[in-house]
Order: sequence, then structure tokens, then C-alpha cells
Amino acid sequence: MPDYAYLWVGMVCAAFALNMQLVAQGWLVYEMTVSAMNLGWVTIAFMFPQVGFSLFGGVLADRFNKKKVIVGAQLLNALVSLGMAIIVITGNVTFWDFIWMGFLNGTVLSLSIPARTAFIPQLVGEKLMFNAMAFNGASWNLARILGPALAGYIIAVVADGDTSSTLGVGIVYFILTGLYLIASFTVLFIKHPGKAKAMRESNAVADVREGLSYVLNSPIVGGLILLSIMPFLFGLTINTLLPAYNTDVLGGGPDDLGKLMAGMGVGAIVGSLGLAKLGGLRNKGFWMFLTCAGWGLAVAWFGNTTSLFWGMFAIGVVGLISSLNMSMNRSLVQLQVSQGMRGRVMSIDMMSHGLMPLGVIPISWLAEHYSIQVGLSVSGGVLFVSTLVLWLLLKQVRNIDQGYRNE
Repeated sequence: MPDYAYLWVGMVCAAFALNMQLVAQGWLVYEMTVSAMNLGWVTIAFMFPQVGFSLFGGVLADRFNKKKVIVGAQLLNALVSLGMAIIVITGNVTFWDFIWMGFLNGTVLSLSIPARTAFIPQLVGEKLMFNAMAFNGASWNLARILGPALAGYIIAVVADGDTSSTLGVGIVYFILTGLYLIASFTVLFIKHPGKAKAMRESNAVADVREGLSYVLNSPIVGGLILLSIMPFLFGLTINTLLPAYNTDVLGGGPDDLGKLMAGMGVGAIVGSLGLAKLGGLRNKGFWMFLTCAGWGLAVAWFGNTTSLFWGMFAIGVVGLISSLNMSMNRSLVQLQVSQGMRGRVMSIDMMSHGLMPLGVIPISWLAEHYSIQVGLSVSGGVLFVSTLVLWLLLKQVRNIDQGYRNE
């Protein structure tokens, strides 16, 4: 499937860019401010646009040519990264530069990811959805292994022990610019037209309202989205607090931060490859809840590790479980939704993930006023308990077998 291959190459380049950026900005922000709360604000700046703009990203995906939406978005990401590279390399970077960059990148992603995700079923067909999503997840997680390690290595080598040096971070942002450009151009080679399914005449607000109504009136789709919100609130706080954990608990440098993120990536790629073998797995609803609860326990475990070895091992378990959970959830949602609604439903899913700051703010506050270990332990505990509550409330999600609409 050459078309899927081109889409995949673009996705991998964008994934490398995003994961390298997480290390570069996390390292520099914490070195500049020594504040776990500031790490949280940077995450919020990136996630907030997903609440405000994701729904219209879904309308774009359902109404317009998906190829053009993806190409335009990646070009904008490249321009933003180039601007940040110039600011960092000239020594004029401030904390607020990471805020505006996060907001712009978050806005662009919220408008484009629904199109990229909704494009996959058109290229591979529904029967290969679990395989395609698993392969996507494995590739993304490969970027999570190599991208952070590469960024951390570049920053450490260029800085040569000088923690005030920003040159290495600037070089990383130039690399991000190139990766986003490649991600944009590869999509141009896709032969599938990427055209939206014909829709009745209506305005964007009516389309958004229709998508919301679709989700609210579907206990399974709505339940799956609700089940995915809690991990984003309290399972992914580990990503935001990782630079603080690396510095305060381990006393590590940028190369150690890269190793921790690579450890998570190794676990995640194993989880993604495992999902590819589980396309015919029965009782997927049960496994959704089990991996969600396990995710919470793994986060709490990681928060109480005090060595690089055990930190890498624990975060690898987090990566494995979270990869299985997110990929399975996203695949099940796609299989439950008709083609003409996929863009809008995926945008609602993405918008709900933009609520992540509701978990990041209190957990970052606990980390700053008590300790990183306390923050992560509470975060994992809340995820575990909330999963048990949702198990009792979401009966139809709990009873999902293989996930097809006609089951």
C-alpha cells in the first residue's frame, strides 16, 4: 500500500520532531526556571488549543481534502519551529517563547490530526484498522525511543557540561524544521484523492453540533472517549514532570532525560507490536479497563523509583501499558464510527484530551510544594481509582468483544 507508506513516513517524521522537541523544551525550561509548575504551563499552552479548535479540525477533515489539510499544517509547524530555532540560537529565548510556540503548535495539530487519523481507514480499509493503528503506534514509539535520545545527546555534546548553553537546543529546533518539511512533502505523493464524503449543505457550527450529538447518543463511542480522558488527565502527567524527576530525583543531565524517554518508547513499541498480534482478541472492553488500571499503578511505581535503571524499567512498563490502551481505544472508536463522521468524532476525542491541564495543574502543584514522588504517586492513584468507578458505570464499553459495529 504505497499511499499508506507515504502517510506513514510523514507521520514518523512529525513524531520524531515532536519527541525531540519535548526533550529540548523540557530541559531548557527547567534549567531556566527550576519550576515544575512552569513545565505544567508549557504543557497547558500546547494542550489548551485542542479544546478550542479540535472540533473545527474535525469539520475540516470531513469537509475538505485531507491531503491539503495535512500538508498545510506541517508547513506551519515547520515555520514555527524555524522561528523558535532562530530565537534560541541568538540567545534571546525566554520562558514565554515556549508558551507561544506551544500554543501555535497545539493549534495547528488540533486542526490537522483529525484529518490524518481519519485518512487511515480510507487508505487501508476497516479490516486492517487494528494492524494499521498498531503499526502507526509502533512507528510513533520508535520515534519516542530514538528522538529523545538523539535530542538529549545533541544538547549534552554541544553544551559540554555548560548547563547555561542554549546552542544545542537551537540546533535541535533547526532539525525539527527539516523533519516537518519532509512530513509535509511526503503526503503530496499519496495518489488517493483524500476527498471528503459528500455532505449536506450546512455550516461549520451545525457540523460540530451534529458530531457532538452523535457521540452523546452513542453509549459505546461516548464511553470509549470518556475512558480515554482519565489517562490523559492523570496518566500522562509523567511526561510533563519527567524533566523535574530527572533533575531533582536522579540529578541527571539532558542525556539521562533522553534515556528515560527512550525507556518509555521501548515499552511503548513493544505494546504497539503486541496490539498488532491482538486484532482478533476477544473481550477487548475488559482489556481496555485492565490496561487503564495498570497504567495508574505503573505511574505510581515510577514515581517512587530513585535510580536511573529502575526508573527506565518502570517507565518502560508505563510505555507498554499506555501504548496498548491508547491504540486499542483509538481503533475501537474508529471501527464504531461511519466514514462521514470519523473526522468530527476523532476531533471530539482529541478535544477531550485537551482537558489534560485539569490533571497537570494540581499534580504539578503537589510536585512543586511537596515532591515529584508525591505528585506522581497521587496521579497514578487517582487514575487507578477512577478506572474502577468507570468500570461500574460503563457497562456497554465493558462488554465490547471485538469492536465491530455489527457485533
